[in-house]
Amino acid sequence: MGHFRGEGGAVAGEEGGRTVTPALLLCRKNCRNSHSLTTDHNLSVLRTHGVDHLSYSELCQLLFQNDPWLLPEICLHYNKGDGPYGSCSFQKQCIKLHICQYFLQGECKFGTGCKRSHDISNSENLEKLEKLGMNSNLVNRLPSIYRNAHDIKNRSSTSSRGHPPPPGPQATSERRDSSGCVSPNSANQEENDQICLYHIRKSCSFQDKCNKVHFHLPYRWQFLDRGKWKDLDKMELIEEAYSNPRKDRILCAESASNFHFDCLDFDSMMFGAAPARRLSTASSVTKPPHFILTTDWVWYWTDEFGSWQEYGRQGMEHPVTTVCSSDLEKAYLAYCAPGSDAQAAILKFQAGKHKYELDFKAFVQKNLVYGTVRRVCRRPKYVSPQEVKVKQTCSVKFQGPKSIPDHWDPSALPDPGFKKIALSSASDEYQKVWNLFNRTLPFYFVQKIERVQNLALWEVYQWQKGQMQKRNGGKVVDERQLFHGTSASFVDAICQQNFDWRVCGLHGTSYGKGSYFARDAAYSHHYSKSDTKSHTMFLARVLVGEFVRGSASFVRPPAKEGHGNVFYDSCVNSMSDPSIFVIFEKHQIYPEYIIQYASSTKPVAGVSTLFSLASFFGGRQ
Repeated sequence: MGHFRGEGGAVAGEEGGRTVTPALLLCRKNCRNSHSLTTDHNLSVLRTHGVDHLSYSELCQLLFQNDPWLLPEICLHYNKGDGPYGSCSFQKQCIKLHICQYFLQGECKFGTGCKRSHDISNSENLEKLEKLGMNSNLVNRLPSIYRNAHDIKNRSSTSSRGHPPPPGPQATSERRDSSGCVSPNSANQEENDQICLYHIRKSCSFQDKCNKVHFHLPYRWQFLDRGKWKDLDKMELIEEAYSNPRKDRILCAESASNFHFDCLDFDSMMFGAAPARRLSTASSVTKPPHFILTTDWVWYWTDEFGSWQEYGRQGMEHPVTTVCSSDLEKAYLAYCAPGSDAQAAILKFQAGKHKYELDFKAFVQKNLVYGTVRRVCRRPKYVSPQEVKVKQTCSVKFQGPKSIPDHWDPSALPDPGFKKIALSSASDEYQKVWNLFNRTLPFYFVQKIERVQNLALWEVYQWQKGQMQKRNGGKVVDERQLFHGTSASFVDAICQQNFDWRVCGLHGTSYGKGSYFARDAAYSHHYSKSDTKSHTMFLARVLVGEFVRGSASFVRPPAKEGHGNVFYDSCVNSMSDPSIFVIFEKHQIYPEYIIQYASSTKPVAGVSTLFSLASFFGGRQ
């Protein structure tokens, strides 16, 4: 966990946040920071928050269950797929806990028959927990802590967002169908609840190991029947009705073989007395334009006659609004994102001479002069099964011109997938990479440098660059080449699906929970783990954009002061001389080069070694 020091070496809490740092909860051996709760400073902080009467053990439990980011992460890939490791491709090397996530939430329906482990103290998990500094007493209490944290999170998210809690049980441990209920207006659908866009294109290379839902349509309607999610019959008709803002329910059957009809209510998401859910692909505003079959969300408001009007469309009776559906969708996603403040819940706009504000929390718009309040709704644009087939065919027949760097090998562009191209040591490209590496690691021998050619990742990276430039009023985006040390076992996964801190990063970091990149190869060398003499490091192309000093509590960059829904692009260790960058959005990264290197035959203790030791204590990767 990250360590924070106050003046005089005292362990201090974050201002306005936690009363005690993670260092007091989890700590590895030989830690040099103070662990005393009875210092004058720490006692003062505890009294301020009214918890000075709690014992150390009670305080640990209180902080863990109220701040889930302190808890070890559960591997979502393990909870999908078949086999002893589910769909987790890292298997024993995975740094996350391999345990049934629904057991820890107190919601596993399978009990002793569950194919996932319910033993948090088995040898594999215990080894990971001991590395995090957890003693046996704390390990034994973890299941109840996870359960409490889950209950607290559900209560707080319901009250803070103004949406009703998802009806019925959150999930089961069934593969593929084990995602939680999704509220019809919920924007923060988790990745493993989304329908896989690559599968719809018939190009998902992960196949049954994919952690997303594989389905032939960009939407899927289901109801909960005795602990299992089952598909509703004629879901294309349900989707067509749901896309119409004038309809709030539809009569439908359970299945083609079952003539039992019941009412599916879109507001409560209930099918008769059973919970219902709608799974879908990612929102179109979060993906590049060439991604087919994303979900286009359309926003509507009610006029004085009770009719639904689309934002941004010119009507006969009403002036056009200055915002359209895509504008509202982007703002809404920003509001739903972790770390957004109260300002993000309100969006102001105009229609003719009238000024309005839209409240995402209450889903209403208000006239700022007359105070008139109108209802607002968000519904998907309907896509029929026939349209899906047409788009799939067009996607295969016409890929369009590919914009690739001039120095890439055009004959080595698998789509989907990637190709590693070994560079000649005599080439300028090799020398540029070698010079950056050699600047802080001159006493290491570079064995091989490879260029990563992944067309899909490159196109997404370029799209992200364009989006960031638009947000900054056309200003050129700050783009840098930065290092990232890793284990050789993670290389292919990174080349295929980009950097994922949830898999390749450590739990708990000094400047935020994201992927860490360094200006200096010497810093990244400490994370280039290897059982042999050979090490592996990436030189990545990174869109750092506008950055701010990070904090261990950040799960995304903070909002800019005075701009509730405008966020920084990344976090750093120092504003005056940034050498460590934390990236929270993987579209801002392209894994450009792989450097394989080893210690020279005669290692010399010199400037590089001293530099490495100094930088080692600057943060964590």
